[in-house]
Amino acid sequence: MAVTRKTIVGVIFGGRSVEHDVSIVTGHQIMNAFDTTKYEVVPIYVTHDGKWFTGAPLCDIENFKDGEITSYDGVKSAILSPDVRHHGLIVNPLAGRFSKSEIRRLDVLFPAVHGTHGEDGTLQGLFELADIPYVGYATLGSALTNDKILTKQVLKQNDIPVLDSIFFTRSEWLNKPESILQRLKDGFGYPMFVKPATLGSSIGITRVDDESLLRPAIDIAANFDRRILVEPAVTDGIEINCAVMGYGDDIQTSVLEQPLSWSDFLAFEDKYLRGNEGMKSADRIIPAPLSDDLTRRIKDLSIQAFKAVDGRGIVRIDYLVKPDSNEVYLNELNTMPGSLSFYLWRETNLSDSAVVDKLVTLARDAYADKRRNMYDYKTNLVALAAGRGLKGAKGTKGVASHN
Repeated sequence: MAVTRKTIVGVIFGGRSVEHDVSIVTGHQIMNAFDTTKYEVVPIYVTHDGKWFTGAPLCDIENFKDGEITSYDGVKSAILSPDVRHHGLIVNPLAGRFSKSEIRRLDVLFPAVHGTHGEDGTLQGLFELADIPYVGYATLGSALTNDKILTKQVLKQNDIPVLDSIFFTRSEWLNKPESILQRLKDGFGYPMFVKPATLGSSIGITRVDDESLLRPAIDIAANFDRRILVEPAVTDGIEINCAVMGYGDDIQTSVLEQPLSWSDFLAFEDKYLRGNEGMKSADRIIPAPLSDDLTRRIKDLSIQAFKAVDGRGIVRIDYLVKPDSNEVYLNELNTMPGSLSFYLWRETNLSDSAVVDKLVTLARDAYADKRRNMYDYKTNLVALAAGRGLKGAKGTKGVASHN
């Protein structure tokens, strides 16, 4: 009987982001979820300063405790080649006289990098150049959903309810702070939330309950992004989360959850520790205690939003809900949710291994769809330009000289 070759999946984690440590945790949760009888997992770690490494020691999260993971025996420098001939990693790319580089081919890439240089379309652009199937949103969808301001604008155009907001740039804040403050006071009452336009994990986000906190909150957000978003706080609502997974017409939603927290909004640790096995498990209600009609509405909105931003792979969508009045506001889309929202999919009768298996299948479906596009369109333009001595399309007689 023929032996089926294992699918080689490169899991990328770490990265140049304030969410670096979260990404390490997520990356290892993903690697541990793969069925080793079907997949060969290749760990790819990106350091805080942007250096890429691979090697077996990177598969053990215990090795990351002392912060010297790249010095472990078996960890080698690597880069993901944008050259389609390589279709994977160049390991030991700066090989010297007594060593040599090697090509490590990959069937699928699985990014687990949160935030900047991960969820913002930059990695996805590299994957497109390398021509390797990859899990998750494509370049445009990643860049769009990473920006809270642009996401709101697209959602509003698709009749998806979002909170009103005011945004401004760091330059405007530095040059005209009093004008910005007055604009916010006129636009919203307290409390309000001040957020960087990008990032997740509650980093840089401040709840402002009175005027004394507004200036420092904006200063904090301006340290993380050049654009700042301010929204009114929903004081009589609850948070509801829904995970969505799919591509094209194959889209499914998870069970809904209501996260609980002692604070007014979920802090960094809450968002990521509560998804781990046995941790913070009492701090959420699954399924969320909503009516059938409201549950159905939120699931329908989730699919609608997924399509509006050209969704692909997986996302966790966070809502602010007023159960008494049935008001629903889409708050945020997380295209790389912590732990891939495994705990929500388990409640939807999907195991962790089934989730990553489905995501690899969706990545391959999207890649096959992309391959139907035409990229090679032959013309005589170069030959004509060469024959005319690069005179230009509008009949110029030569290249202008520079004095």
